[in-house]
Amino acid sequence: MKRKITILVLLMVSIAINAQNTEKQKIDEVLDAWHLAAANADFESYFGKMTKDGVFLGTDAMENWQNDEFRAFSKPYFDGGKAWSFTAVQRNIYLGESGNFAWFDELLDTQMKICRGSGVLKKVNGQWKIAHYVLSIAVPNENVDELIQIKEEKDNEILLELKKKQ
Repeated sequence: MKRKITILVLLMVSIAINAQNTEKQKIDEVLDAWHLAAANADFESYFGKMTKDGVFLGTDAMENWQNDEFRAFSKPYFDGGKAWSFTAVQRNIYLGESGNFAWFDELLDTQMKICRGSGVLKKVNGQWKIAHYVLSIAVPNENVDELIQIKEEKDNEILLELKKKQ
């Protein structure tokens, strides 16, 4: 009897792990297809992988794109046949306990060299959709002081503007 219970528990754990791996594979495929859609300038496929209220945060401090704004901004790039090309070289995916949310981080090979993407996916009608994406340029620690000097003037202007709005 004890052996049957042990086998049953092991079987249930195995099924749970396999289901989680399958969901992670689905998410991995969605993210890869999303990046490929941008590289192929496939507007409908790209935005079809985002939620209707999806958010894209770009590398510029003022790039906080709500879905409709991001579509309008991106459309000319996609229509011109050249959007952007990001390829994941490393990715970590985490699943929420409910099975309806996941988050991830990834290192990307891009035209800006190494970038980091991170975000949240939500299950919508059984399909994983990107609800929130953050893109940042990876800066080696030894170059941070130099980068601060490059962007200091512009950042100070933005900070003044933002503080006026508070």
